[in-house]
Amino acid sequence: MTGKERVLARLRREPTDCLPLMPITMMFAGDTAGVRYGDYAKNAQKLAFSQLKTAEKYNFDHVSVISDPAREASDLGAVVEWFDDQPPAINESQALIDTPAKLKSLPDPATFLGPRMSDRLEGVRLLHEAAGQQLAVEGWVEGPCALAADLRGVNTLMLDLYDNPAFVEDLFDYVVAMEIAFARRQVEAGATMIGIGDAAASLIGPRFYEKFVQPRERRMIAEIQAFGVPARLHICGNTRRILKGMGETGAALIDLDYPSPVHEARAAMGPGQVLLGNLDPLRVIHDGTPESVTTAIAQCHAEAGANFIVGAGCEIPRGTPGPNLLALTHYARSHN
Repeated sequence: MTGKERVLARLRREPTDCLPLMPITMMFAGDTAGVRYGDYAKNAQKLAFSQLKTAEKYNFDHVSVISDPAREASDLGAVVEWFDDQPPAINESQALIDTPAKLKSLPDPATFLGPRMSDRLEGVRLLHEAAGQQLAVEGWVEGPCALAADLRGVNTLMLDLYDNPAFVEDLFDYVVAMEIAFARRQVEAGATMIGIGDAAASLIGPRFYEKFVQPRERRMIAEIQAFGVPARLHICGNTRRILKGMGETGAALIDLDYPSPVHEARAAMGPGQVLLGNLDPLRVIHDGTPESVTTAIAQCHAEAGANFIVGAGCEIPRGTPGPNLLALTHYARSHN
């Protein structure tokens, strides 16, 4: 099977020749290809080159255009600080939506497309042209809570959940409309799946997640999968209290960060949900050995059962020893 066939078959819960392998690589990919990360995040050609080099070296089954969570926010006008060899960072002290009224001044979410979003579309196109027959090409969008936090400031958004829930509903709905349109454009450019990053959703607790976030993640996923591609939901951090809700979003693939045990996710979501994770990227992947990485991923596989894809809890850190990452490759290729 090709990597693309392997990933898509597993997401359809069909037999595969071995386990699919889909680690998230960003800074690690740039370093592998000798590309400064500031350039990786700004230039679709350099991102695509880095992803292809890394996938080839480590025999991955996918490539991805994920680079940083600031693309959509910066295009909308958020203040972003740039660095030569680090990811860009949003300056929350100068939040774009500093008052709720500012939301009404933002452009039409269904038609808006800024330069960094266009650069991501170009990254999808380049990866599709270079490897779309062999590898799954993963597009990427921000989830409702993540982009809302980038636009409003995460601390202010947490207060809004108590003080101004109607505004939060409107802000989340704006994000969902914009990201569905952005995902559609990526599918048209050649993406064979779409990842959704909703990191801030792990911070708000199960009550607010179930009321404000999960219904909108579910709507995003339903719309994206109606385009004919599977969706991957990635929420960084400790999601143990919202695992059941994550499983009910309908996402073809659920990523588990390392604080969320695989066996708990399996119990909460049932045997049919395809899971990925949950290796600690730093202590297990970066600081471990090939032997300890193999032991850890074998435990994840045992807890997840058949519907499992090999990967870490989050991004593979830069500086990870190559043999440690190859241990994941060797495990995936020798197990099913």
